Amino acid sequence: MLTPTELERIDRAAKDLLQDPGVRIDDDEVRSKLLSCGAKAGIEAGVIRFPEEMVTEYLSLAPESFPLADRAGRKKKITPQGESIFWTGAALFYLDSKGFRWIERKDLAEFARVVESLPEVEGIVGTSTEDTPPIHRDFVGLRIMAANTRKHLRALSFTPRGGEAMVEMARVLSGRKSLRENPIFSVGFTAHGPLRWTSLALGVFKATAGHGIPCTVNGEPMAGASSPVTLAGTVAVGTAEILSGIIINQVLEPGRPCFFNLGFAHVMDMKSGFAVTGGPENALLAVVGAELGRYYRIPSVSWMCSDSLAYDAQNALEKALAALTHAQARVSVIWGVGSTESEKTLSPVQAVIDAEIIAMVRKYLTGFPVNEDTLALHEIRRVGICGQFLSSDHTLSHFRGAFFEPRVLVRVQRSRASEHETLVRRAEETVERILQKDLEPILEEDVERELLRIEARYATLD
Repeated sequence: MLTPTELERIDRAAKDLLQDPGVRIDDDEVRSKLLSCGAKAGIEAGVIRFPEEMVTEYLSLAPESFPLADRAGRKKKITPQGESIFWTGAALFYLDSKGFRWIERKDLAEFARVVESLPEVEGIVGTSTEDTPPIHRDFVGLRIMAANTRKHLRALSFTPRGGEAMVEMARVLSGRKSLRENPIFSVGFTAHGPLRWTSLALGVFKATAGHGIPCTVNGEPMAGASSPVTLAGTVAVGTAEILSGIIINQVLEPGRPCFFNLGFAHVMDMKSGFAVTGGPENALLAVVGAELGRYYRIPSVSWMCSDSLAYDAQNALEKALAALTHAQARVSVIWGVGSTESEKTLSPVQAVIDAEIIAMVRKYLTGFPVNEDTLALHEIRRVGICGQFLSSDHTLSHFRGAFFEPRVLVRVQRSRASEHETLVRRAEETVERILQKDLEPILEEDVERELLRIEARYATLD
């Protein structure tokens, strides 16, 4: 999307911002470490300036590629150039066939079971649970997810102490392998824009450093609110925030795998003050984030979402636009499976629909082969003018996998369809079938006991 010259101008602007005015760092220990590694004190208290030579040195420590693992034994190499993988997202509310409500532990468990059954989804993201004390939601959520899915676990951090608890839990889940060798779990945090890292974010970075745990470094500017209304200015601010966060992580743990995440950036509807997540500008920002990730040789992240309140045409339009544009741009990890209502709501029904969208996008991006066998000139001549290919041996040997085969899309004649033959109803029925199955134990009994023991110990420390 951007030319090499435009990428260089954004890089130059971001590095200029890192030197003037710099970035506010709300942690004495982190500021001290940065100053000892070549940073300069800013004019205002707590502000750190990052000289360009320091930026270059510490960005070079962040690996260009690294693996992500899950507890089914799968391992995926993540690179800035590779095919996208898809994860879920965080939220506050839950929407399913029973209605709309705050997310509770039971909902997170059921959502994880649905995700376990969707091959298009490679990871699950932690979320808030209303029936858990806020300072316990990260490690309680990690335990719930681990008990219900083998997919990669991307924890949502609420406190640095929660980060410590989750590292302990992840070690138990990883068994004999170290987390560096077997990264089944990852973390991250967002800058408090513009140009500030809070003590909470920095505390989470510190608490989870030293183990090779991949870290998503989020710049989440909102154009027109916490960043300029122009997208170029928003990209410059977000890039400065992300680069400073990656440098901080490299100072704390040289070589720590990091994600460059500009893909959570928003724009503000200037009429209503609404934070837009499903607009074309969100897609533009995600695509540019992927391009900047490749520019810096660091994998990227984005979030596909809709601002719709329902499973409707707006929802499908915004989700499909995001999934296609983000994946076509090769964003490394795309969040948002199951997300709707501007990232505030999570839905297993939406997750099933999103999985269908992802499957369609992947089929489209795969393209089709052109060779002697697929051109089938010999077969065309054999069938001849006005012939048919349905009974052809060539059709029999090639039809499997030739076309996209939907699981929940409606492809029936109206005369044969019932009034319930809709995408939403089919997705709801898919969720119901998944949850009606007997729950196969995912955790070994001794592992589950140890996770509960860690959870109980950290729950009594505050």
